[in-house]
Amino acid sequence: MRTRSRFFAPLALTLTAGLALSACSIGGTSEATEPTTASGESANLTPVKLQLQWLTQGQFAGYYAALDQGFYEDEGLDVEIIPSGGDIVPQDALAQGEVDYAIAWVPKVLGSIEQGANITNVAQIFERSATLQVAFADSGITTPADLEGKTVGSWGYGNEWELFAGLNKAGVTDFELVTQAFDMLGLLNGDIDAAQAMTYNEYAQLLETINPDTGELYTPEDFTIIDWNDEGTAMLQDAIWADAERLETDAEYSETTVKFLKASLKGWIYARDNAEQSAEIVTAAGSTLGTSHQLWMVNEVNNLIWPNTTGGIGMVDQAAWDATVAMALETSNETGATIISEAPPESAYSTEYVEQALAELTEEGIDVTGDGFTPLSVTLNEGGN
Repeated sequence: MRTRSRFFAPLALTLTAGLALSACSIGGTSEATEPTTASGESANLTPVKLQLQWLTQGQFAGYYAALDQGFYEDEGLDVEIIPSGGDIVPQDALAQGEVDYAIAWVPKVLGSIEQGANITNVAQIFERSATLQVAFADSGITTPADLEGKTVGSWGYGNEWELFAGLNKAGVTDFELVTQAFDMLGLLNGDIDAAQAMTYNEYAQLLETINPDTGELYTPEDFTIIDWNDEGTAMLQDAIWADAERLETDAEYSETTVKFLKASLKGWIYARDNAEQSAEIVTAAGSTLGTSHQLWMVNEVNNLIWPNTTGGIGMVDQAAWDATVAMALETSNETGATIISEAPPESAYSTEYVEQALAELTEEGIDVTGDGFTPLSVTLNEGGN
């Protein structure tokens, strides 16, 4: 593989991929890691720490909704939601006992498990991938094969594997890999031919930007997208991870896991049925994103979850899991490295706890599949305001 690589923009708020966790990452006093807590600790509630994989935003609306609506407290839990960013690696915080649960993408965690992290996927929240490569409509880029000879953007730090799976599958070997910032300026300024974007965030940044040629906001027709779901190289993303050893040896932790999952799933169901209110909840929890951008994010995240086709939110789709593992084993990056070198242990995921949580929710008459889900039509404003 002949690949050129360069660094384009400084990475603010990057996620590291190793197993080292900064000693000041958890429970610090910086704005990025300020925890959101329930209404004070109580001797009657079990304290729980949840580590997110990024800053407070609509990507995590279900957990903030569960906190705001009292679902965790109803289960006897006092939950701290700890935002990420900077040097925090959620799965490492969990593996090192700093938190009780963590949100992270499956391929990233598979690498950590191979390096020794003894953790388990106990609920697969996102059923579909949100990762895109976006180009201008006049670029001629509509498929992965069209990336041959092009300047291709990626954030790196474990976010690039679907891109490489697509490039590998298409046989693309000559491209310039650019480490882009967590924005779309590289694409807009013409420095990147195809930029990485999440449906719920960076893609919206494009659509809330003024097109200098028209004086109006850009529209979807101004761009082409490569959706890894359509290309067959999508990997599983946001999941809830728990400590595998504690699940095996600590009955109280196992019981807490079922309670935590039940309340979290109920929070996501609330976000499904109350997207606007959930966007407001996340904003009140400290997100600085604009009103229309926040609602877009909650709505697009709902599209990744609903309707659920696995029998209930949080259940692992075996085919999607097997495909993610296969790509983790076979996909090579620009250095020839793969995510993992051998299949993960059976303890890498378990449906035992989410099945219990779903059974209780179903018994209460709660819709856990969202078969009739219809997304909102969200109008983005300039700057996401």
